[in-house]
Formats: sequence, structure tokens, C-alpha cells
Amino acid sequence: MTDFRPGETFAKEMDSADPLSVYRGKFHIPRNAEGEDRIYLVGNSLGLQPTRAMEFVWEEMEMWKTRAGGGHHAGKRPWELYETTLSDKTARLVGAKPSEVIVMNSLTVNLHLLMVSFYRPTKDRYKILLEAKAFPSDQYAVASQLKFHGFDPEDGMIEVSPPEGESTIRQEDILEAIDKDGKSIALILIGGVNYFTGQSFDLAEITQAGQNQGCMVGLDLAHAAGNVPLNLHDWGVDFAAWCNYKYINAGPGSVASAFVHEKHGNRDDLPRFAGWWGHNRETRFEMPKQFDPLRGAEGWQISNINVLSTAPLLASLDLFDDVGMQSLREKSLLLTGYLEYLLDEASTEAFTIISPRNREERGCQLSLQFGESAKSVHKRLNDEGIICDYREPGVIRVAPVPFYNSFMDVFNFVEELKKLL
Repeated sequence: MTDFRPGETFAKEMDSADPLSVYRGKFHIPRNAEGEDRIYLVGNSLGLQPTRAMEFVWEEMEMWKTRAGGGHHAGKRPWELYETTLSDKTARLVGAKPSEVIVMNSLTVNLHLLMVSFYRPTKDRYKILLEAKAFPSDQYAVASQLKFHGFDPEDGMIEVSPPEGESTIRQEDILEAIDKDGKSIALILIGGVNYFTGQSFDLAEITQAGQNQGCMVGLDLAHAAGNVPLNLHDWGVDFAAWCNYKYINAGPGSVASAFVHEKHGNRDDLPRFAGWWGHNRETRFEMPKQFDPLRGAEGWQISNINVLSTAPLLASLDLFDDVGMQSLREKSLLLTGYLEYLLDEASTEAFTIISPRNREERGCQLSLQFGESAKSVHKRLNDEGIICDYREPGVIRVAPVPFYNSFMDVFNFVEELKKLL
């Protein structure tokens, strides 16, 4: 790992030597009233717009304008096959086979649809394990699934928490919980990267431990996909879901994605909520009464894809294909390492870094725990053109994204923070 040095000169040297610096120009950077780039450190909440995104949207708008309904069967990307144009690139992004992924719906909708198939509780095996302070939507979804099946969430939800006085969860505590309660756990649903602390979990180890106990293992990859390297097929994960508007830069509220391992893709014994678009394409337009699911993850589709919401995703996936997750991860480790170094150099007691200190155990995010001053500091940073985000209680999340953030972004953020403090 690079030996970091203080001072602006080092940041400029790093940017000059950065092979990915060219990709900053492939995104629209927010600007202030004077036309200067703002420092955008919220890619963990909403990724920036790829410069080609409008091109892909415009193509579909033109198709709609000139061909109307004919666009379902014509053009570069006929709408009736639109999701298939995304499968190869999506699969490469998350370490899957093309048949194991599908772009559809939104994240929590996909989690519910997948739990219809993979959360099959019994009298003795009904509990769901997840990490404490998982994203609230996951907690709501899990609680509602337990209630739907007649169980009390207070009893049925096992949450693994950080040890007293610590901010992150120990991997061994997750494994211990699985070992202790595995025979009563029907489903393990873990976030690949925790939204609050940025902690990244060893998903391969968790998957193996859970499946050794007979548990289904699902992942919420909202903060992991496009952030850390994933290998869903080889890890044997049963299912996963993720949104595409954070690190994958597909736009606000964009279409989400799902993964179903091939060992389940052709199972006829799995229940699912069926819909027309999951039906066999060969007979779909014959309107048969009997549902005949597509093989693989595509069979979990219910409705046709929202083309205008999906078009920007094509622009972003092209960029991921150009660069590859390994190169992005290498720069990500440098950026967060440099940010950590500069924050430590600041020698202030105004905040504590609550993200893992081991760089391999976090994504491209450092979470700073402030006291009562957090909201004020956050507002003043934004007033100075530095866009980061605030989460209760008293945490400012800072996410330098390797696609478009620079080492000078990190340097200037810390310099401004030191002034404010």
C-alpha cells in the first residue's frame, strides 16, 4: 500500500499517476454558481450521471416518438428483449452467470419476491438472521415477512450487533450466531456492505457457514454492488438483490437487479409470485393460461421492464466493463486509505472514524461519528461546496468513489473540515 504524505503536492502527484483519472470526465460533476466543480462525496447514496446516459435515454425517446408500439420489436434494443441486453454486463459486475441475473423492479420489491421463494419457514426453522442496524427497509421487509407467516418479529429476527463499545460487527460473532441458532434459522439476509459504517463482510464465509446449517442465504448488495468485488456464483449464494442508483450510477430510483443461483433457477418446486414477463418467450404472446417460467433468474420477472428508467444503466455498465471491478477496488483502497491518513493527521477529537480500520473490511466509505455538532458541520460543508451526507445519530458519511473522485477531492475535503473544526 502507498506510503501517504501530507500536503497538496502529494494529492496532485497521485492524481497525475492515476490510470483511472480519465473516467472523471465521463461523469457530470455538480457545479456551484460560478461554474466550478463541487466536491461530491455521496456516491454511496446517489451516483453521478454518466455523460452518455442521456444518449441512451434519447434513443428510446426517439424510438417511442417515431415507432411508438413498434419499438417493442425494432431498433438496437427491442423493448420486449430489453432486459437481455443488460445480462452479460450485470453478471460480470457481480461475479455471476448471465442466466443468474435479471434487471427488474426496485430493491425491496425484489427482496420480497425472492423471499416468497427462499423464506420457507417451518414450526422449528423460521428465524431470520441479519446484521444490527441493517438498512431500515431490510428490517421492515424481514419483520413483515415474519408477520405474514404468523411469527413474532421480536422472536423471529436475530440481529448480530457490534460488541459493547465498538461500532462494527465482528465476523466471528456472525459465525457464532449461525452456529448457535442455525437449526432454527430459515434465512440469513446480510447486507454486503453496511450502509451506516461502510463495513464489508466476508460473504463467502457467511454463505458457507449458513448453508452448512441448512439455512438459505440471501444478500442485500445495495452498498456492495459496484463498490467491492463480488463472486456470487462461486460463493454459492442462494439469492441477492441490489439497487443500481448508488455506486452503479443509473439515476434516482432506477431499476434494480436480482440474482438467483443456477442451482435454483430451474426448480419447479419453488413457489413464486408469477407474472406475464416471467413466462417462456416462445409462447408469451400466445397468452396461455398455464404459467411456464423462463429458466434462470428471468423466471422471477413479473412485469415488463421500465425502459426509460433502465436506459441510463447501459451507459454505466459500459464503463464498468471498460475498467473492471479489480481496478476500481485498487483505487478505492487508496482513496479511503488516504482519507483515513489525512483525518488522523488532523489530530482532532471532534469526531471518531467508526468504519473498519482494516481497509479490506470496508467499501469506499468512511463514517465519522461527531457529537452534537454533526448537523452544523454537515451544513457548513455543503455551504462550502462539499457534498456529503448525514445520518442519525451524529454521523457524516464520506464516500470517495474511484470512478469520479480524485485525491485532490479528498485533500480539499479534509482541509475544509479542519477549518470548520
